[in-house]
Amino acid sequence: MKKWLRKALVVSFSILTLGLVAPPPALTMEQPNADKPSKLNAFNEQDAESKLYSNYESNYGYDSRSFVTYAMTQAETKSFEKFGSKIGPVIEDEFRNVILPKIEEVIELVAQQYPSEQLDQLEISEQPSGGNGEKIFHIFDKTNGKDIVRFHVRKDHPPQEGYWFNFHYHTHHDGFQTHHALGDIYWDKNTPPKWLS
Repeated sequence: MKKWLRKALVVSFSILTLGLVAPPPALTMEQPNADKPSKLNAFNEQDAESKLYSNYESNYGYDSRSFVTYAMTQAETKSFEKFGSKIGPVIEDEFRNVILPKIEEVIELVAQQYPSEQLDQLEISEQPSGGNGEKIFHIFDKTNGKDIVRFHVRKDHPPQEGYWFNFHYHTHHDGFQTHHALGDIYWDKNTPPKWLS
């Protein structure tokens, strides 16, 4: 199992149990051959990912808590995919501690707005934008293809303050016009790398 997937599952487990129960040892133990690629490992990882992401409804049902767990796993995965290997390690801790819990609050509000039988119609967008684009991921209704909420991050550069990452979201209620703040993370005085790098 990939290290990032294991971390995402540990975080999801901790969120679900409110930190009262330790994650299963299978998720926290190091795998001796994890760094050594093989056809069998690649097949097992692909199979596990497809079960987790593509069929979350068959594993969990359609209640709001299950949707939130699925969406949070996707949110974390898409976020670190967007950050890439240059930005991700630098802001990882602050993102997990400050921004991710606020993303979860928004996702919980979205899940509460839909009856449980309609939650299976909500989907997470596949690809975050690279370069200087803001998109991390969107939650959309797959029956009509319309976005419901958009999670973005923008690079800000206030005069003489260095660079900041501004995390925010937009909703369909006002045509995605208003920036709803999630928080800011300081980068450095130097220009940050492009997303996905």
